[in-house]
Amino acid sequence: MPTTLPDTHIDQGTQDVLTPLYHLVLLDDDEHSYEYVIEMLVKLFCLSADQAYRHAIEVDSSGRTIVLTAELPLVTFGRDQIHSYGADYRIPKCKGSMSAIIEPASAPGGGRNC
Repeated sequence: MPTTLPDTHIDQGTQDVLTPLYHLVLLDDDEHSYEYVIEMLVKLFCLSADQAYRHAIEVDSSGRTIVLTAELPLVTFGRDQIHSYGADYRIPKCKGSMSAIIEPASAPGGGRNC
């Protein structure tokens, strides 16, 4: 006796909605040491020292590095943590935290800043 598959109906009006993702981009400056960047990324984002070191090299050489890609609330929280991390005590002229921006992950060459 042949096996018949159950009649399946796909609701054409239903679509999956994907939550947009955002990049948290750490920006370079001349007022923070590699040690500061590594320490901050390890403490705030639970990166290994090696991962944080690679980000420090990238931000220094290219002026920016993506430290996190996630939904907007998490990326916003990460940006706020970076902005409130404080000055680099190793560099006397340092006056405050590093800067970070938020960009839509779908924008390859950049996007809007939040």
